Amino acid sequence: MNYLIDSCILIDHLRGNKNIDFIGKDKRNHLKMSIITMMELILGARNKKEIENIQKAFRKIEMVNINEKISETAYELIFKYNKSHNLFINDAIIAATAIINNTTLVTLNISDFRFIPEISLYKI
Repeated sequence: MNYLIDSCILIDHLRGNKNIDFIGKDKRNHLKMSIITMMELILGARNKKEIENIQKAFRKIEMVNINEKISETAYELIFKYNKSHNLFINDAIIAATAIINNTTLVTLNISDFRFIPEISLYKI
């Protein structure tokens, strides 16, 4: 199964939250993250050592770059849902990445995405 991991899951994993053990649970799962997620993690780091630890911790997770299809889909999501559901750019790009790559988005923040009918969600 292919999963796109949201930043909230990775942050909890870094904090040692054992309830969020999705990352190493099933070796048959193919885990991905949006490059936006990695940027969010780096922005939250306090120093270069923390950035190195983040990169090391998630080196086996495939990074998905933003391409034209993801950009167009994110734009459509912002157009549809920004005013009605307060959808932000980073979440629109993450949602579009999941949709375009036909992956299930793993998140703790279901409410940030549940109004998007095209997305498959997995709540931990």
